[in-house]
Amino acid sequence: MDVKNAFLHGDLKEDIYITLLGGMSTLSPPNVCKLKRSLYGLKQAPRVWFEKFRSTLLGFLFTQSQYDPSLFL
Repeated sequence: MDVKNAFLHGDLKEDIYITLLGGMSTLSPPNVCKLKRSLYGLKQAPRVWFEKFRSTLLGFLFTQSQYDPSLFL
């Protein structure tokens, strides 16, 4: 299965803040934003995506292999 932009669909469980690059601005300084979703390059991105993928498959009554956690039957 290939999911486009997979890492962008993961919901973060912790607060992560980023500083905007020069040339970008927000309504109030400093240019710091709180992420609501995962981004490519975050160390949490693969894990939060897999958690969302796993919960979706389990919701469709797939079962997860105890020998290979990435295998669903």
